Amino acid sequence: MEESDSEKKMEKENLGPRMDSPLGEPEGSLGWVLPNTAMKKKVLLMGKSGSGKTSMRSIIFANYIARDTRRLGATILDRIHSLQINSSLSTYSLVDSVGNTKTFDVEHSHVRFLGNLVLNLWDCGGQDTFMENYFTSQRDNIFRNVEVLIYVFDVESRELEKDMHYYQSCLEAILQNSPDAKIFCLVHKMDLVQEDQRDLIFKEREEDLRRLSRPLECSCFRTSIWDETLYKAWSSIVYQLIPNVQQLEMNLRNFAEIIEADEVLLFERATFLVISHYQCKEQRDAHRFEKISNIIKQFKLSCSKLAASFQSMEVRNSNFAAFIDIFTSNTYVMVVMSDPSIPSAATLINIRNARKHFEKLERVDGPKQCLLMR
Repeated sequence: MEESDSEKKMEKENLGPRMDSPLGEPEGSLGWVLPNTAMKKKVLLMGKSGSGKTSMRSIIFANYIARDTRRLGATILDRIHSLQINSSLSTYSLVDSVGNTKTFDVEHSHVRFLGNLVLNLWDCGGQDTFMENYFTSQRDNIFRNVEVLIYVFDVESRELEKDMHYYQSCLEAILQNSPDAKIFCLVHKMDLVQEDQRDLIFKEREEDLRRLSRPLECSCFRTSIWDETLYKAWSSIVYQLIPNVQQLEMNLRNFAEIIEADEVLLFERATFLVISHYQCKEQRDAHRFEKISNIIKQFKLSCSKLAASFQSMEVRNSNFAAFIDIFTSNTYVMVVMSDPSIPSAATLINIRNARKHFEKLERVDGPKQCLLMR
């Protein structure tokens, strides 16, 4: 299995010192040179130091697995003494004595998604000095033209009052500079809370955050790097940023009905976040999308370690058949079929025939077309 030409031709951008992926630079992920036609959307990732921002970003966008985040930043420890931090946007990461990764000032990453959509991700260091600078000397630079603010809270923080104070300061700056920005709050490290207490604690935090956010509205998610909740939160965030998502969903529905599928899911190719889906039959597991994202991404990483590239798979039993295949240059598709009379070859042909149409839909400025029933 070989990598596509579009993956090979991408060129790394020099953004200064930053962490290195344990598996090398992933396709379509951090640090690529961007064309002038790209639709860039600014995303702020904020939260106190040690809240887990950099770890979650590395899992979603840089192909880390959870256990590898413990050593984030270790590769540059030997270089840190040679750095001269003169610019307010210079960046480096260190690991403290208990294994928390600390991001210093702002680290910029460009993450390409469908077609021309590019997330301009600002991972803002959470040390007190930097947080204060964000609200004073860097206020306009940080909070201008923001599409999404993602604020991460450590559920076991011993400085909850200070966390809330910084969050409110962020909201004030957002109201002044980017009043239309979408707000997401991630209550992180939920795996550290006793299982029978998680629902109660999250509900309390969610109510507090919604109250503090007024007049803005915020969406809250419980997250952990050790389960599928992280994928659920980030899929929901990315979904809000896709400009033609309703048209995409309509065409996905038509595609599912044409091929008589029980369910069709569309995954972003590099991150394997679910960006759209359609189901004809009710399913029992409400978390199946995120579980599939997690499982397939782990499998992709295993393939990478063997110098192979994951392309497709078929899973079949007496009740259903599931097909996962490269769909467009930016997506994978998963098709679930329960009709035993439909052969695998027919489903794979249908997937192949739909590719060209969905490639056109991915272009933000592309023609508005619909996959018609026949």
